[in-house]
Amino acid sequence: MLSDPGTIILLPIDATGVPGSCPVPERIQRQDLEVKKKVAALELRSVDLQSSRNNQEHHTQEMGLQRLIVRRSQSFTIQLHFSRPFHSGTDHITFIAETGPEPTELLGTRATFLLTSARQGNVWSASDFTIDANSLSVSLFTPASAVIGPYTLKIKISQGQGNSLTHLLGTFILLFNPWSAEDDVYLPSELLLQEYIMMDYGFVYKGHERFITPWPWNYGQFEEGIIDICFEILNKSLSFLENPSKACSQRNDVVYVCRVVSAMINSNDDSGVLQGNWGEDYSRGLSPLEWSGSVAILRQWSAGGGQPVRYGQCWVFAAVMCTVMRCLGVPTRVVSNFRSAHNADANLTIDTYYDQNAVMLPTQKRDKIWNFHVWNECWMIRKDLPPGYNGWQVLDPTPQETSSGLFRCGPASVKAIREGEVHLPYDTPFVYAEVNADEVIWLFGGGQALEILAHNISSIGKEISTKMVGSDQRQNITSSYKYPEGSLEERSVFMKASRKMLGSRRASSPFLDLLGSGGSKDQPAQLQLHLAQTPEWGQDLLLELHARRVADRAHPQGPIRLVVRFCAQTLLHSGGTRGPLWRQKVHLTLDFGEEIQRSLSLPYNNYKNKLTDEKLIRVSGIAKVAETGRSMLVLKDISLEPPHLAIEVSERAEVGKALRVHISLTNTLSVALSHCTMVLEGSGLIDGQISNDLGTLVAGHTVQIQLDLYPLKAGRRQLQVLISSKELKEIKGYKDIFVVAAGAS
Repeated sequence: MLSDPGTIILLPIDATGVPGSCPVPERIQRQDLEVKKKVAALELRSVDLQSSRNNQEHHTQEMGLQRLIVRRSQSFTIQLHFSRPFHSGTDHITFIAETGPEPTELLGTRATFLLTSARQGNVWSASDFTIDANSLSVSLFTPASAVIGPYTLKIKISQGQGNSLTHLLGTFILLFNPWSAEDDVYLPSELLLQEYIMMDYGFVYKGHERFITPWPWNYGQFEEGIIDICFEILNKSLSFLENPSKACSQRNDVVYVCRVVSAMINSNDDSGVLQGNWGEDYSRGLSPLEWSGSVAILRQWSAGGGQPVRYGQCWVFAAVMCTVMRCLGVPTRVVSNFRSAHNADANLTIDTYYDQNAVMLPTQKRDKIWNFHVWNECWMIRKDLPPGYNGWQVLDPTPQETSSGLFRCGPASVKAIREGEVHLPYDTPFVYAEVNADEVIWLFGGGQALEILAHNISSIGKEISTKMVGSDQRQNITSSYKYPEGSLEERSVFMKASRKMLGSRRASSPFLDLLGSGGSKDQPAQLQLHLAQTPEWGQDLLLELHARRVADRAHPQGPIRLVVRFCAQTLLHSGGTRGPLWRQKVHLTLDFGEEIQRSLSLPYNNYKNKLTDEKLIRVSGIAKVAETGRSMLVLKDISLEPPHLAIEVSERAEVGKALRVHISLTNTLSVALSHCTMVLEGSGLIDGQISNDLGTLVAGHTVQIQLDLYPLKAGRRQLQVLISSKELKEIKGYKDIFVVAAGAS
């Protein structure tokens, strides 16, 4: 009998009738199995990094959709598939992200972070997860201070106090993020971001301040393998070779990365990308004029194990750096400065010398005035400078002077340059002189300087140019570097900068004495040289001398007699010249108020085979005034026009479909063009380059080429065509092409 009739205890009975020995009911067995499932280990079965979706959200889809490439300070989502549903109460997941050799949390090259319900501040985090059956979708966030580079991503799974297992999820590449307001490279304009990050072609401006030529360039920062080569460049830098772990840890700092890249694009100190050559023997490589884009250069450097590619000059160095910086996520543009000073002794004057026969003389000094020089501007916040100097910063990979022991330059704030704040880092005095130095031209004879022919305060730093946003036009940005020439602000800034740069040398500075003296004295005549017609290579060059008598203090009235000696010389890119290739002497008598014109002819035979690839000639004249014994200088630089290249395409361009291209070139010269080769390039249109041998193009004849391209990517593209010959290296043309997606109506 049971003591409590309200409670019934059922004991299991087996077939023999013995209590407690029968099998466990099926219902109870199922409950027991469910309990066991709950405590079973959580096993990772597969991972989906969702590269396609993430890359599009992070503006890296042009680099491909097969691997994960994201930008810091922006979330991305991954999906994990487990052996059972994830239980946030008992399952614990820790994410581990690592970059570089021997990563540590102290150096910022290793991050460990738990899976949490919500993101916590500007730190590495995994949050905002959703559970769907055995799948877990997680949002990962990288802080704006994260080191850029290739990462491995792992998870550690643990339950309670039990054992843990670590799994490799995969790899990803982390870049700077100019779309994020938290990043030091933040650029708050979608229009500017499309130009300075996403645009994979552009123009480099070359030539002469009066004959500026747009040189189309294929940056190709999204081409296959370029992102890996960019980090290979960082890994071959001297700072990485000396201390790899520390070098990687500094890659969160855009200033550091820019300085490393500036040093690595040239090869003066290291296994840099390009070897410079400002001579005329390019037989062991390619002439700088024969490059059309960065991709071939970077791939050749990488394939050669870091052997410098031959050869580069300033526009090649700057264009390749533009590719690397845009690829890494730093807004970057290419800038050309015409009549650019190289002021090695930092005295803010460049001296040039002519003899009495108007021959421009070589000098032993390293100072020079380049016809043009090309550098980069990168957009960034400068936390290392006082407020007000953010924005565009000059970086120059051309090896001119050392900075902290290496051939590199910048970043120098453009605002600091404009305001003459030359004490601010990096290399601001050198860049300031490039655009602001004064030019002093001397008459030289008998081993000494005889008199000042000209003191030009505004002849350096002309037509500073870059590609206009959203256009193929050139934009003049000189006003961002300096106040209007001759204005009170410009002279005030110049004197402030000169005091800082000269320092203790001020007391004995001939330059400041020259400023105080007012330069050269009045002259009794004005001389000008003009071109009578458009100069073309292969033709005689016709000039006109205009001479006008004006009043001066020494000879206010009456006639004067002039002997004008002319000389023509090949003008080099460095601003120097070769020996004379033509001379002429003119006698003039000028009465007060009178103006005389004289025609001059420079025959083709005089300059044939004597010019460099740039095809520039300087005609100079020294006029000796009989009545005063003093001299005057007149100069004219001439750029010879190459033949014009025409490119036409069929109306519609579609990914994967044949696009017919017509290219024609007429040899308008009086001589044949021999050993002609054609190179086509264009990211999204051609994989790499297409080369053709065209043979010899007879004078007056036209060559026509037809070929089919099969566009690879949709969007705005540019086809660049370069035809080189023994006689002319830079016959170049381009065609903008809009490509629609495959199957688009």
